[in-house]
Amino acid sequence: MRTDELDYNLPEELIAQRPCERRDASRLMVVFRETGHIQLDHYRNIARYLHAGDCMALNNTRVIRARLHGRKQTGGKVEVFLLRETAPGCWTALVRPAAKVKPGCPVRFGAGLSAVIDLRLDANQWQVRFNVSDVIRHLETSGEIPLPPYIKRSAPEDADARRYQTIYASTLGAVAAPTAGLHLTEEVFASLDAKGVSRCFLTLHVGYGTFKPITVDKVEAHVVDGEEYELSDATAHALNAARQQGGRVVAVGTTCARALETQYRDDAFQPGTGVTNLYIYPPYTLHAVDALQTNFHLPKSSLLALVCAFAGKELVMGAYECAIKERFRFYSYGDAMLIL
Repeated sequence: MRTDELDYNLPEELIAQRPCERRDASRLMVVFRETGHIQLDHYRNIARYLHAGDCMALNNTRVIRARLHGRKQTGGKVEVFLLRETAPGCWTALVRPAAKVKPGCPVRFGAGLSAVIDLRLDANQWQVRFNVSDVIRHLETSGEIPLPPYIKRSAPEDADARRYQTIYASTLGAVAAPTAGLHLTEEVFASLDAKGVSRCFLTLHVGYGTFKPITVDKVEAHVVDGEEYELSDATAHALNAARQQGGRVVAVGTTCARALETQYRDDAFQPGTGVTNLYIYPPYTLHAVDALQTNFHLPKSSLLALVCAFAGKELVMGAYECAIKERFRFYSYGDAMLIL
């Protein structure tokens, strides 16, 4: 598949810079794979499109305050963007400006947190060793919520610390939000409960690679970054029971779809933990997902490739054209799509 088949032109004003005032006030595009029909609605009405017995799978990862601003001994400013912990107090991170940092450079962040920029791993990533082992706890006072690069802020806003998390986020470890779940509210959960739609939780810690564009000519030549995940015994049991009773598995987000597909073997969901490098693109056939809730993704992205694998490139790109025409809001703080 050519990468330019995943390209489209998006007016800049449709990139959502802030979320809707109410999470469930986001617009909803419902796409029916069998007929190609597209219906426009609002997210608060999503229960209309699901059936009793369906099971909604949700990613309960919680975004850490992964962006740190510090100073070198010379007074020069340094930004450290944490990617993943490799050992207690030791992280892989992006460091800016990389050209002005040398191995062994100490950096102070305030509130008692400091680190040494220890070792350059590649052109963009460094190993950073902190003066504490429980770095995540210190991030609550020293770090910032790492918004995507297309959301512009002149200064951090308190509201983002709340709105760039799902209401059910509980397991710290992500550096980007599972944005398909940002629309869910307690009121929507109540409507789903009333409809007989169950829910279960898994964890996939969304990494910075989620924003990595496909820069090669062929989609299959791209490499996705690995992401840590956990699918519990209880979740595997709930999903298998739903399928056995005729219900559908509704993956909320491409992150859930990757984790579910990774742990689906021998016609059943298997509990497990690990790092998934699964890259889903056409003509891959998903076996673990019957319906997919997702946001509108960047062109030439692995996330858009996954959605095209699930629903077909022509239908998905046509739906994106419709979304642009109807002035839907795109990307992390944007509107939602439900593919049935």
